[in-house]
Amino acid sequence: MGTERLVVLTGSLKGKVFDILDTISIGRNPDNTIHLDDLQVSRKHAVVQRDAKGIMVKDMGSGNGTYIGNRRILEYRLSDGDVIRIGAQELRFEGIHPAVESDAGKDEKSHSGVRFESGREGRMEAANAANIYQTIFEAPQDSANEQQLRDAQKRLRAVYSANQVISSERVLSKLFARVMDQIFTLVPAHNGVILLKEKVSGDWVQEYVKTGSVDQDFIISSSIVNRAYEKGEAVLTYDAAEDSRFESGASIISQNISSAMCVPLMYQDDCLGVVYVDTRGTTNAFVSSDIELLVALAGPAAIAIRNAQYLREIEQSYEDSLIGLGRAIELRDHYTVGHTWRVTNFAMAMARELGWDEEKLKEVQMGGVLHDIGKIAVDDAILRKPGKLTDEEYAKMKVHPERGAELLQDIEHLHPLIPYCLYHHERYDGKGYPYGLAGDDIPIEGRILAVADTFDAMTSNRPYRKGLDPEIAIAEIEKCSGAQFDPLCAELLIRCYRAGKVDTILQDYFSNEVRSVACPFCTTFIRLPDTVASGDEHACHVCHRSLRIQEKNQTYFAELLPHSGIISTSRPTKLLRVD
Repeated sequence: MGTERLVVLTGSLKGKVFDILDTISIGRNPDNTIHLDDLQVSRKHAVVQRDAKGIMVKDMGSGNGTYIGNRRILEYRLSDGDVIRIGAQELRFEGIHPAVESDAGKDEKSHSGVRFESGREGRMEAANAANIYQTIFEAPQDSANEQQLRDAQKRLRAVYSANQVISSERVLSKLFARVMDQIFTLVPAHNGVILLKEKVSGDWVQEYVKTGSVDQDFIISSSIVNRAYEKGEAVLTYDAAEDSRFESGASIISQNISSAMCVPLMYQDDCLGVVYVDTRGTTNAFVSSDIELLVALAGPAAIAIRNAQYLREIEQSYEDSLIGLGRAIELRDHYTVGHTWRVTNFAMAMARELGWDEEKLKEVQMGGVLHDIGKIAVDDAILRKPGKLTDEEYAKMKVHPERGAELLQDIEHLHPLIPYCLYHHERYDGKGYPYGLAGDDIPIEGRILAVADTFDAMTSNRPYRKGLDPEIAIAEIEKCSGAQFDPLCAELLIRCYRAGKVDTILQDYFSNEVRSVACPFCTTFIRLPDTVASGDEHACHVCHRSLRIQEKNQTYFAELLPHSGIISTSRPTKLLRVD
């Protein structure tokens, strides 16, 4: 039996395949079927679902929209080969395909639901994982024959090679895939899952799943998992198909499970989680040497996972610190509140049009956040003046690009961000400041920010004037292309606007809609989906802060949640609770 499917074409999930069996949800929240770590993606962004006529994709009131090609859609019936674009990710819809995949993708369905069941586990062996870890490295006995020596050497070489692969990966999302791939090369598993324990809630986090199950949940034993985690034991079960813990009609026989192994992921004295693998339809598939190999891989895998977690925490702290600096400007310059975040989003949309990779996009994001950091050196009387500046005041304001660069120059890690600060007021014709650079002498980062910065300045409200209609602002960008603006960068912004990629970032875009609220932090209007009710939490699609939607006298408004900050983009894929 075949089924329609989505194939992820870009991003960290590139190559993943999701069969459309019922409804597939797509968004930034970890409870979505397809979890996208992208600030341009809403928490509940879109759904793909089946109806009587075929497969539909529906936008769920997302901030930045759902696209088929360059066309923004609310609902769309998919045809084979259609490419859905959500944020920076692209997914291809494919019609009926065989359930069994090609060799390149066989056994791997990271979307499969993992479900815990409890009860009698059949014949089980368990031993302290630390002891098993040591035995694999013991020298063979004097009585060992030549074949046993060759087998021992082969296992050690395999473990060494696998550890080299695992330890070379620093990106956490990719590390889980590498760990599971190495496990599958060493033991005859059909299915596997890496589960980490969420410290605060006590929930299991499904970090990575590799399974051939297409039309059913991937069932694992809560008793096995809990025993491995709580006692630090390596657990091996035999003949699990004889297990009677399931009632008639939903028995483990229907899952055809023959053997299972589960080992703890130990980092020093801390158990991070477990690795579970099983086989289907092969009696007694695992032997003692397999559990030894799994334990031997779990040890270095746990170290690599913890190191990657530490690195992610450091990177998040770094980003949070930079965002805090950007927020300091927002708090001082309340007449241009939200400007930082809108310019950043405009610039990132333009950078995506250029095809810049994720690493460069992160740089654009941080450069956009800090592009006006030099305003710290500008007097409050000038910065907060409600009217037009005098020539003398304007001259003092013009020092902020250099002051921003000076603030960053002593921090080597921030040097790549200096062009965003220093050159965003240069003009393509050489009439800008602070250096009067012209043409390609202006770094591309400055040329992009110059267009994004001006577009927001024209379309945003000020105490002394109303923002321009975006069509008028776009016409002005076109008019000044080749003079004030780099023609390429002007074209990038115009292209993004015409394709609907930046319209929702505009400060007043949704102000005339009934179900819309102004973000209390950045002033951008946010369209509310029909499903949002009073008391619900929502996220601003521009500054990405957490809000609580309130309703009073049939009027909606938003409250900034206490301690609200930039929503982390490093979230687990799925939470599982053990019954």
